[in-house]
Amino acid sequence: KLTFYSLFVVMSHRHNQSHINAWKTTGFLLIPDFFTKDEISPIALDYERLYEEFRPQSSQAVDFKGEGQIGAFHGKQFLHTESLPFDAGPEMNLLSLHPALIALAKDLLGVPDVHLYQSHSWAKFTGEADYDQVHHCDFGNHTLTVPSDEAAMRSVDFIIYITDVSDDLGALHYVEKADSRRILGKDAITAPLESQAALKACERSAAAPSGSLLAHSIDTFHRGTNLTAEGGHRYTMTAGYKAAGNDMVSYHVWQQAANRPWDQIMSHASPLQLASLGIPLPGDRFWTDRTLKLTQRRWPNWDMSEYFSAHHEAAAQSSQHSP
Repeated sequence: KLTFYSLFVVMSHRHNQSHINAWKTTGFLLIPDFFTKDEISPIALDYERLYEEFRPQSSQAVDFKGEGQIGAFHGKQFLHTESLPFDAGPEMNLLSLHPALIALAKDLLGVPDVHLYQSHSWAKFTGEADYDQVHHCDFGNHTLTVPSDEAAMRSVDFIIYITDVSDDLGALHYVEKADSRRILGKDAITAPLESQAALKACERSAAAPSGSLLAHSIDTFHRGTNLTAEGGHRYTMTAGYKAAGNDMVSYHVWQQAANRPWDQIMSHASPLQLASLGIPLPGDRFWTDRTLKLTQRRWPNWDMSEYFSAHHEAAAQSSQHSP
């Protein structure tokens, strides 16, 4: 039905219980080759088209720091990021909504339904910025509270590797929960400067090949690192999932980007993928004769036949049971 979808291996599960256990125990999960080469190849071409013009003329490694200096956050680290939907093909626009990613998010959070609340493309280039950071947690710009005691009320952040990400190409470094608790204490949510050296001493590298997937929770300590390979670049995509209905966690309000190329998603996504963006499934009570008609008018290229059929079937069954 979806012509581009032949490029995807339509398999809803690419993980097992050991992956879930590892994420719950350590706070991090790295699955090499989660996505196939056929899935990543067209997306890598879109990244080249979108970001090649930003490659610095001089891409030699730069010694940004003096000996013993610790990383810091600054705006140049976050250049060349775009949020969903992207000015690209459906493959790139649906990568963060891949059925296998949705299935993994559900199992990690232990919930039946999830929503995608964040998705960014991100390009980094050697020499353009000092990407070295301190160890930190991400919850501060995902919630106004703190990470919940219950996994179902937390979120899971994914980093999808579009290119190979080695240590000289800015691989993320992270600290497993057991180590951060030993250094900072059980309930630490920030890491003071005097603890950074100890965290760095036990950090692990998330280096992995193109197509790999890194998952972490928003209360885990990690940091960005510098690109040192001459002429190097790192292309990744982030995706954040939460339980459907969890209003404590958020990042993007997709509706505020209504003028972006949503047709690339609306015209190609499955009902399950659209439900992960907050669009009701076929048969939901939101769908009436009026809402179906108006939604189809808004998105004329969206094949809504499944939604119309479910509504008409429900209406027919209702009339049969009417006195």
